[in-house]
Amino acid sequence: MITSAHSMAARTPPVRRADLIFGAIMVVATILFVVVLHIVFFATPIEKRMGIVQKIFYFHVPSAYSMYLGATACFVGSLGFLLTGNDKFDAFARAGAELAVVFACIVLTTGPLWAAKAWGFYWTWDPRLTTTMLSALIYVSYLVLRSFSGDGTGEKKFGAALGVLGAANLPIIHFSVQKWTGQHPTVITSKGGGLQHPNMKIALGLSFLAFTLFAIALLWARTRLELGRMRLARAEEDAIDLGLDDRAEAGE
Repeated sequence: MITSAHSMAARTPPVRRADLIFGAIMVVATILFVVVLHIVFFATPIEKRMGIVQKIFYFHVPSAYSMYLGATACFVGSLGFLLTGNDKFDAFARAGAELAVVFACIVLTTGPLWAAKAWGFYWTWDPRLTTTMLSALIYVSYLVLRSFSGDGTGEKKFGAALGVLGAANLPIIHFSVQKWTGQHPTVITSKGGGLQHPNMKIALGLSFLAFTLFAIALLWARTRLELGRMRLARAEEDAIDLGLDDRAEAGE
């Protein structure tokens, strides 16, 4: 029994520090989301002009920020791959693009719901709305390209170039409200009404932190998953080349 216990302990892989950090990030993010939901719906006051629909703000804005994080990760990973050819950068870029698309979908869903109450219609071709949708389409195009063009070096470089060029739209989104006349308000500042109640500021700050940790966890997990997929694909290719995979004979 002792020998069996020792052999089982030897076969059990040790918990890596990276796994512990990842788990801690997820736990903290989950707790923060619960706290944010409580503060938003039970502690923050209802805005006088827009009513309860204004509470979408506490999820809409952090989602847009998380979209920026994903797009920035795609830019850094794409640039790193173009400079080094390292698959780790390629996996990071792909994970960043997926993150950008996920949070862009949240932004483009919560935004019109808020706009229907604030403006009286769901959509207008406001500069910020239009440029945000353009960014979402750019990263969807990146993912479609990477999914259907193969894993060759040329295809990866073409996708990386798109990932780098896509980042050029980010500052346009950010400064569109200041540079062009549009419907979109600057709510965080006093020009857009501001966050007058202290609980509003606390809710927004904690929501930013929760979304940031959640985005980091998703980016981390998706990068590791993509790296694992790449290693598995290379192992399958090596097995076929060595004649160890029956699928090569079946294909012939």
